[in-house]
Amino acid sequence: MPDYPAVSAPKARRSADAAGAAGRVTLRDLADHLGLSPASISLVLNRAPGARAIPPSTQERIRAAARRFHYRPNPIARSLRHQRSFTVGVMVPEISEGYAALVMGGIEDYLLQAGFLYFVASHRHRDDLIEEYPKLLLGRAVEGLIAVDTPCRSVPPLPTVTVSGHRQLAGVTNIILNHDRAAALAIEHLAALGHRRVAFIKGQAFSSDTDVRWRATVRAARHAGLQVDERLVGQLEGDQPTPEPGRRVTHALLAAGLPFSALFAFNDMSAIGAVQALRDAGLRVPHDVSVVGFDDIPAAAYQNPALTTVRQPLRRMGELAAATLLDRIERGGVGAAARRISVEPELVVRKTTAPAKSSARPGRSTSR
Repeated sequence: MPDYPAVSAPKARRSADAAGAAGRVTLRDLADHLGLSPASISLVLNRAPGARAIPPSTQERIRAAARRFHYRPNPIARSLRHQRSFTVGVMVPEISEGYAALVMGGIEDYLLQAGFLYFVASHRHRDDLIEEYPKLLLGRAVEGLIAVDTPCRSVPPLPTVTVSGHRQLAGVTNIILNHDRAAALAIEHLAALGHRRVAFIKGQAFSSDTDVRWRATVRAARHAGLQVDERLVGQLEGDQPTPEPGRRVTHALLAAGLPFSALFAFNDMSAIGAVQALRDAGLRVPHDVSVVGFDDIPAAAYQNPALTTVRQPLRRMGELAAATLLDRIERGGVGAAARRISVEPELVVRKTTAPAKSSARPGRSTSR
């Protein structure tokens, strides 16, 4: 019986295995191993937008080979090759549960998928840091900026997108909520339940949304035939990202001794604090006083009772901010980017709102 030569692995496969064993796998090794172009592999492993044109099965083959041979893209080589940093800067007031964390989640998801890194700078509403951070981030070669609930007071030196920014500046695209619709959803809900005396909690003076949302709330109340009694309007103070500021301002509203059957809070954190203050006063929510929050943070659904709130699509707003910024960067900082992109709110009705009871008065329980 004649001898036949042993069938050996293809040369390309042997070279990738050998390179993997030696820890020297290159993009070309993977390309030879898979029979694909280095450009296709680079698009997938760098999560570039162009990778969407590559079939999912091929993308998974590429990622499986990269895992097998312990290949990692070289970000320094990529930056040098393209003369770019593939990095953006993100400015936020603070990072905690709530508004900023949800927006950051959307920003992070989009940037990671696009193969971008980011620096986060938390300014705690300090004017000096808001002024200084863009310069520091620029010194780290970021290609653009995202400002979350952070005022832009001058024209930035880089493509910039704001979330909840309301100033019209050259070079800045604002991602904003439709506040008129948001306020109308809350006020119309309370009015439909028969509430005529409504207390309000305004946001802190430093918040980008405070004035815009308050003007929208006053317009919505007027349209619904509700009178806004300034004696039933409190304002959050301090920068604690907890329910405590809402608790304090609600105690002050109750101390005024004026009747109200519902309360509309600036955000969910202050609404949670308001519920606690009402309980401290012996009032039941929603039997005595209904409460509506704003944002729909994850904790809102798990309060007792679960919080009725106006949902901002915060994660989506973060994704929009990142997508808009990268589009502007790819276009050289100019092009078709809109100056303002508006998103729509949604009313989420849970357990803190109920029909009004005329006997409900602050500071005194109506329970028997």
